Amino acid sequence: MIPTVEWSEEGVRILDQRLLPGKVEVCVCNNYQSVAQAIRELRVRGAPAIGVTAAMGLALGAQALSTQSFQDFQEGFERISQEMSATRPTAVNLFWAIDRMKQVVFQGSNESLERLKQRLIQEAQMILEDDIRMNHAIGTFGAELIRDGQTILTHCNAGALATAGYGTALGVIRSAWKQKKNISVIADETRPVLQGARLTAWELQQDGIPTTVITDNAAGALMYQGKIHVCVVGADRIAANGDVANKIGTYSVAVLAKVHGIPFYVAAPTSTVDAKMVSGKDIPIEQRSADEVTSLYGGCPIAPAGIDVLNPAFDVTPAEYITGIITDRGVCAPQDILTLI
Repeated sequence: MIPTVEWSEEGVRILDQRLLPGKVEVCVCNNYQSVAQAIRELRVRGAPAIGVTAAMGLALGAQALSTQSFQDFQEGFERISQEMSATRPTAVNLFWAIDRMKQVVFQGSNESLERLKQRLIQEAQMILEDDIRMNHAIGTFGAELIRDGQTILTHCNAGALATAGYGTALGVIRSAWKQKKNISVIADETRPVLQGARLTAWELQQDGIPTTVITDNAAGALMYQGKIHVCVVGADRIAANGDVANKIGTYSVAVLAKVHGIPFYVAAPTSTVDAKMVSGKDIPIEQRSADEVTSLYGGCPIAPAGIDVLNPAFDVTPAEYITGIITDRGVCAPQDILTLI
């Protein structure tokens, strides 16, 4: 896989996911503003990938601060952090990564500013490496839940493209495939931006894993027909009580799975757990542009001009619909998630 995001001498390199699968193109962001814009515009998406990208954006912004005093540097870094925090409100990994970068600055008051800037680059690289390590651990734990011959339904994209590499939900699938289990995948298309059809299907096709794309409203019928055996999805934020925010449509899949007696698992690193968020009812849900709904992926209009549109990017699945949460530290019942952090 081409890296989702990486640090380079010329800037932060981002695989432009808006163009996939038709075109593979890397954009280079040479200032933190363009990194923030790339996050807002979904050039890079997926909670872990957003966190890594934001960290690199902060490191990039810090390099351009020309202040001479630590206090001025800290104030400038705080302004950059606030701008980065405003890009996507739901994905908690964004704030987790920003807090890690802020901690480096806080602890660096006695260092030279040049040394501090280098340490910020190093921390951003460590966040990337930590994410890949956690994804592999998720895959190892999750693969034990997948049986030979099963068909797995996944919603949206929680693969290498949504992370620094390997993936969360797709990490589970990849690990099961590497164990020579005879599995297949059904990928919901994931309206309105089609991350399942465009990104998940593309990733799994690269790996040679048998994959079928379905429309979002076909999942229930396939469950009824016994053609889906287990569901594995990612997460953008997990509340203290085990409620999970993920791409819009996840809740519907979870309810259908519950009705049909199908296990429904959430795969996410422990960095996605927000211990301060008491329940999913408190998770902020990002509202996106009506254009995503009224036209088919930025092209042909499919709704009347001027029609009212609701376009929440995420929904919340209550813990009662979740069989288990697969993390880099093991698998637990949703209500026990705080025992793993």
